[in-house]
Amino acid sequence: MPAAYDVDLLSDTLTRPTEAMRHAMATAEVGDDVFGEDPTVRTLEERVAGLLGHEDALFTPTGSMANQLGIRLHVAQGEELVADSLAHVLRAEMGAAAVLSGISSRSWVAQRGLLDAAQPLALMIPDGGTYQVNTRLVVVENTHNFGGGTVQPLDQIEALRAGTQPRGVAMHLDGARLWNAHVATGVGLAEYGQHFDSVSVCLSKGLGAPVGSVLVGSSDHMAQARVWRKRFGGGMRQVGILAAAGLHALDHHVERLADDHARAHRFAKAAGEAVPGSIDPATVQTNIVVLDVSVTGWSSTGFMEAAGSRGIRLYPVSPTAVRLVWHLDVDDAGTDRAVEALVPLLEKGPSAA
Repeated sequence: MPAAYDVDLLSDTLTRPTEAMRHAMATAEVGDDVFGEDPTVRTLEERVAGLLGHEDALFTPTGSMANQLGIRLHVAQGEELVADSLAHVLRAEMGAAAVLSGISSRSWVAQRGLLDAAQPLALMIPDGGTYQVNTRLVVVENTHNFGGGTVQPLDQIEALRAGTQPRGVAMHLDGARLWNAHVATGVGLAEYGQHFDSVSVCLSKGLGAPVGSVLVGSSDHMAQARVWRKRFGGGMRQVGILAAAGLHALDHHVERLADDHARAHRFAKAAGEAVPGSIDPATVQTNIVVLDVSVTGWSSTGFMEAAGSRGIRLYPVSPTAVRLVWHLDVDDAGTDRAVEALVPLLEKGPSAA
């Protein structure tokens, strides 16, 4: 963490490997993964596929690559995917579907990122003929990053699957923080996974690994994804040292996500009680808090700068709101520090700067 910050709530990607994780990495058995010969990678892939109820899996260096491979499996050049307007695949992957795969996108507006199956079902056009783009994929994000760490309702996922499957439209789950949804709700990972043709999960956010995501799907799809991973520049060699971090995280860092959720909720409760309208604590389901700072006259950049001067780093998600993300490296003391520094700042408005 930069010396300038006492508490870094910019993202859960900031976590550093624990000493135990570093030991697991240093002692990992390795091989050449491009040839499918890294035993630690294969162990990780088999384990994640099993957890999510799919046949096979593929380890990737980033979550964006895992998503783009999943998208590429289901949508041909000149066809389209649909996702909500704040979805990571549309907002934060640099137009990769269009640039790398020639895929078009359309979106619907989802309040706090929450899925209402009727919206994508009304939007998609699976048989556009010679006049309209054919919809081939719906992407769902769970938990929803820019929605504030919201958990997608299982009944809406089920309703979406019931509506897409008969029409030949696939579903991909951007499950970068699916672990958080699982811990927050108790819904099994495989129960989520069964409704999707492909799922990506991230190891380097809440689970605290330094690198890596995993894409799961059918054996045939993963064979195709392996080819496209190489084409996208993601073929890796003795990468078992990174896969070992993921295995350690699965063993030791999943259930502890509940601590992150509790700390985020504690901050949201303090802010919401001090400044009603800034956040409804009841909406904070996992480790992300999106704080409306405009209620006391702040702009998001102004609040971010003032927070930084007090040793707290956070992220502006809109002109009026900032995001705070709890993770492995922010404990109870760090949460107390965030409350003490940020709640009075929010209460007093820009005059406190």
